Amino acid sequence: MIDIPSMQRAGANAVKAIIDDVISEKLDVEKKFSSSKTAFRIADLGCSVGPNTFIAMQNIIDAVQQKYQSQGFASHMPEFQVFFNDHTSNDFNTLFASLPPERPYFATGVPGSFHGRLFPDFSLDFVHSSFALQWLSKVPEELLSKNSAAWNKGRVHYASAPDEVAQAYTVQFAKDITTFLEGRAKELVVGGLMVLNMPGIPNGNPHSSSVTGLSFDILGHCLVDMAKEGLISEVQVDSFNVPIYVASPKEMT
Repeated sequence: MIDIPSMQRAGANAVKAIIDDVISEKLDVEKKFSSSKTAFRIADLGCSVGPNTFIAMQNIIDAVQQKYQSQGFASHMPEFQVFFNDHTSNDFNTLFASLPPERPYFATGVPGSFHGRLFPDFSLDFVHSSFALQWLSKVPEELLSKNSAAWNKGRVHYASAPDEVAQAYTVQFAKDITTFLEGRAKELVVGGLMVLNMPGIPNGNPHSSSVTGLSFDILGHCLVDMAKEGLISEVQVDSFNVPIYVASPKEMT
């Protein structure tokens, strides 16, 4: 199965150069310095419990500090505040207990879904999210109705399912990503930055060819076999669908 923590760690390392370039090229230090004396505020959306979120936050802060120094504002370095966001069911106690003791920022937990508003208008300087946006806000309702063409009987995902199932996932993802981006557009300051790191699939490739799709196909087959052996019921299999969608670059533009 997919080793999500390892994928997140590899993703954080791979995206570090992108973060460095974005901050170096796009962050307007003079405007930030002249507009206010407030802290530089960063939000990590879908943070889980660490340690990968701490690595990503440190990478962002290092890049911002480097930009201030290179622009001659080293003596006016801002304080940093990091907002760690995830669902209310996230283990924030473990997250806070794992915080680096020598961290160069003030830490705040923000429980709630990033598929809606989380912060006041114009309150964030940088938004980061890694391996979280593939999660849908909910399972498409059509998948659970026996009278629907998208009823996903005997499967737990859309990868090898009929087109109607894949389309239901696609529509739900489009709604979710639109809501996400609209919320962040209101929460970021003018000139604010955002880096999103998420699993994807090349344009035109079948969903069944993705690592995610193959993994959930295997999971589905295992659950069907368990139902045949009486370990779980067929109804339980038919009612379970993984709310994950792997988008293509075209779907993000």
